[in-house]
Amino acid sequence: MANKTKAEDAEATADIPRMGFSIAEFRASYGLSEGFYRKLRKEGKGPREMRLGRRVIISATAITEWEREREAET
Repeated sequence: MANKTKAEDAEATADIPRMGFSIAEFRASYGLSEGFYRKLRKEGKGPREMRLGRRVIISATAITEWEREREAET
């Protein structure tokens, strides 16, 4: 079986919704600096993270919960 090209792989996964994001992707989507993200996490106000090997992933569910918690604070 031949290896798939990146284009074929992208086409095969195009309809699959994103369920997890890296810290960098999360920070970029909310315009948070790395320092501010670390401060939130230190204060227990960051989103839940899961570790998969060396990767840290923030699930879409964790982001939704984090948004609700931050809205409730205001």
